[in-house]
Amino acid sequence: MSAAFGPERWAIELTHVLNAVFGPEHFPIRVADLAREYSAQRFPDDPVVRVAGDDLPGFEGALYRAKGGRKGWGIIYNDAITSRGRINFTLAHELGHYLLHRHDHPQGFTCGDRDMTGWDSEYARLEQQANVFAANLLMPRDDFARQIPADARIDLDMIRHCADRYQVSLIAAALRWISHTSRRAILVVSRDGFILWARSSDAALRTGAFFRTSQGPIEIPATSLPQQTQLLVDGRGALDHRAGVWLREPVREMTLVAEQYDFAVSLLALSAAPPRFAEALDDPDAYDRLAATEPRRMW
Repeated sequence: MSAAFGPERWAIELTHVLNAVFGPEHFPIRVADLAREYSAQRFPDDPVVRVAGDDLPGFEGALYRAKGGRKGWGIIYNDAITSRGRINFTLAHELGHYLLHRHDHPQGFTCGDRDMTGWDSEYARLEQQANVFAANLLMPRDDFARQIPADARIDLDMIRHCADRYQVSLIAAALRWISHTSRRAILVVSRDGFILWARSSDAALRTGAFFRTSQGPIEIPATSLPQQTQLLVDGRGALDHRAGVWLREPVREMTLVAEQYDFAVSLLALSAAPPRFAEALDDPDAYDRLAATEPRRMW
């Protein structure tokens, strides 16, 4: 039965267990305890036997088979990471690999920043599945919707509340909101004046509002908040932009500069607009086949 479970189904299974044991207010989830106790009951011949920090230069986390012929697995996070949110998500991500992928990859995984790029690779597909599991486990859709309704006008304080509630990073909470909201919005992560990666909500994708980062670096506007840090207070701020700055329409930009990680997180809130497609595109680059002559960043 477990082989047929996808990442969301596994997360729902564990959410039911946590609700039954601790009730609906069981946040933040103690992933290390959950991994050990659930795996010992569900897979007693192949459990998670160790969850710990260790020296993992260049990697966020890892799933290792126990050494010396012993049974079981170890979930490891890079102990150089100081953010509790990043550690928590990393542990949940590796638990996802354990549940989803350990039979096909009996030597385990080491996971770094590669999950942010190269989405067409097999490695990236498995990383994305582990991310989907972690997001659904740590931030269940029904509970997240109670914190921020799908049609709510967003601000950074609301995202920060969810990051604190679920003990995840601001980016993880913002990505969860982007996947959940019925509003048009784009999440942009930038560094040194260029977009590292971006995600659009379904409503934004249906109107063609996205950045095609797979085609090469995209420079952020000179008047954007990451480029005008003197306008930020405690590393954060909001600014309304006219049409033609970020996109071909007005945009409300809400930005947090994370100096310890050397990048900026910007939420771009857009006004309502009629869709150009019946469904959101799974791959925004597929839009090139429909509108190949349009500039790739000005929607």
